[in-house]
Formats: sequence, C-alpha cells, structure tokens
Amino acid sequence: MLTTLAVANYRSINTLVVPLARLNLITGPNGSGKSNLYRALRLLAETAQGGVISALAREGGLKSTFWAGPESISRRMRNGEVDIQGGPRKEVVRLRLGFAAADFSYAISLGLPPPPTANTAFGLDPEIKRECIWAGSLYRTASLLVDRAGPMIRTREGRNWDVLAQHTPTFDSLFDQVGNLRSSPEVLQLRESIRGWRFYDHFRSDADAPARKAQLGTRTPVLHHDGRDLAAALQTIREIGEPEALDAAISDAFPGARVQINAQAGGLFALEFYQQGLLRPLSAAELSDGTLRYLLLIAALLTPRPPTMMVLNEPETSLHPDLLPALARLIMRASQRCQVWVVSHASRLIAALEQDPECNCIVLEKTLGQTGIVGQGMLNEPAWHWPD
Repeated sequence: MLTTLAVANYRSINTLVVPLARLNLITGPNGSGKSNLYRALRLLAETAQGGVISALAREGGLKSTFWAGPESISRRMRNGEVDIQGGPRKEVVRLRLGFAAADFSYAISLGLPPPPTANTAFGLDPEIKRECIWAGSLYRTASLLVDRAGPMIRTREGRNWDVLAQHTPTFDSLFDQVGNLRSSPEVLQLRESIRGWRFYDHFRSDADAPARKAQLGTRTPVLHHDGRDLAAALQTIREIGEPEALDAAISDAFPGARVQINAQAGGLFALEFYQQGLLRPLSAAELSDGTLRYLLLIAALLTPRPPTMMVLNEPETSLHPDLLPALARLIMRASQRCQVWVVSHASRLIAALEQDPECNCIVLEKTLGQTGIVGQGMLNEPAWHWPD
C-alpha cells in the first residue's frame, strides 16, 4: 500500500505531498486540481508500462505540463503587497513524480534534453534524468537500492555499487530494463505492483457502448477499462468470485432486482436485468445510462482478482443521487481488499464515504494558481525527500 504520493512541477501542482491510506477520497471545488493530481498518478503508472514519454506527448509535450507560475511565491506575493512575478530560476526545470510505501519507494525526474549537437527531429522529446528505488518510506542515501542517472543504472551490492547498464536510452524507464537487471528483484517487484494499478474513468454507457451488445464470453476476472466485457465479468464473479456480494450489491441499489447472464449460441454472453413488476427481463441495450454504469462499477469493484490499487475518477457520473450511498458501501467494501482512490465532487457520495473511519479525505484548494491541500502545513505534511 502506498503511504505517500509526491508531485512537483506538474500543471497547477508546484509541489504537493499527499498522505495516503487504504481508502482515499480526493475532492475540492472545480478547478482546484483534482484532475491534475489524477493525471499525475496515471503518468506515474505509465513508467511501468513503458509509456510515460508517449503519455506526455499526448498531453502536449513535457514543456506544456510544467508548472506555469513562479518557482516560489514569497510572503509579500501571498499577501497581495506585490504582483505575482518570476525571477531567475535557481533550479533546473524538472517534472518529478514519486511515491512511498513501507517496503520500497520510487521517484522519477523528467526534463528536456540539452540543445542537440546533431540534427534530430526529436529535440523536444522528454528525457528521464533520474530514477531511484529505495528501501522504506523515507529517502536516504543509505537506503538507496537502485539508482539511475542519465543513461547509467547501478545497484547496491553490500557497501559497493554494481553498474548494470551504461547506455540506457533516455526515453526508457529502468522498469523497461528489468530483464537485464537480474540482481535487482526490487525492480521487478515494483514494476509488477505498479502494473497492477487499475484506472476506471472511461466507462461507456452511450447507445453504441460495447457493454450494451452481446459479446463473446471468456473468463474475465478483470473488467476492461471501457466495460466491453461486462456480461463475462459478472458471470466470472458469480462462478469464481463472491456471488452473494454481487446479488447484495444489485439488490442494495435496485430493491427486488437481479441480473442473469444468458449464454447464447456461439458463446455470446448477453445481460438480462430482472426488475420487480416487469414480465420480462431488460437487455443491456434497454438499460438507462445510470443503471448500466452502476452495473459496470459493481463488476469493477467486486473483481475476483483485486489489484494493488484501484482508482475511480468521478464514479458518480450518470448516477442518480439515490444510488450514491449504495455505491459508497460498495467502495468501502472494496477498500478492505485493495487500496482505493476516489476522485469526486458529489456531496452525497463524499458524505457517505466519510462515514468510514478509515476514509482519508483530501480536500484540494487552489491559491494563486497553485494546488494545495486544505489544512496542510509544514508540521503535518508527510515526510518526503527528493533524491539529490
């Protein structure tokens, strides 16, 4: 489980250190930086997938993601005595992402390449400047296990360092080199842990959504991020997961209702929704957007194969407010099996989740264009040190 997330120099986040728990609720007014914090977490996940550079390209390039404000905001600027203004930068511009956990922690630093010495069409491609893995939650030189500086990767061997690679491409993470780093099992362990993170923010419920159509069914312990294999995922829960929890979740949201999966000829799976008072079941094509989306959330949260972390971005979309307490109970149940993030601004969902004594509610605010955490100061900010 992650205990801390750290982000620096990313869009509205100049510097932010977020304490984490088993169940994390990220909220705040529109424009406070909830989406930027979520996107920073997704970028961090891309490091283990080999896609952090291309993900930055999709965001408009590294330069466009840098914090646009001054390097530091003085007391006089905060008090309105002088205008917000920049000055000569004291530090090299870097996008920094990192997290801490009880066993291993990780940080990555990305920057722009130096002026090219030869003709190249990729002069604005981001470069990975530094990557570090250390033991425990707090970075110290003595706890550093794997250190990547530019193209060189080295690992600790007792009191000495062993150079494992000297010509690593600047666009490849050290996680891409795991096959060559056999003496560093922590790299493999962290990579697989990060690859286990699941993000759900693109469930489709429109008229042409794949979840509304009969699909070829195979065992599906992990729901696809767009929900295309909903029927197979629900049937998988019924066969190898927790069918009682599935029935209870449906009944909690829709009293008297039940779901059945019809295995048609040719192996096609079709969803049938039985509702009290109706003489026939409704097909997935007939369900309202909110009902379909809720069934998708059930399939995601009751997965028979819990991830290391599950992230739900605005799960309340298309749901009637009366469904939100039932959704909160489903989320709290899932948080007993894996770490859960919920990004939301639905007051009824927030109030229901806050009933859980383990809910870690992070309220974001924006001051002078900079995202911060309401009530967080120097004395209650989690301990975090970036590698030198």
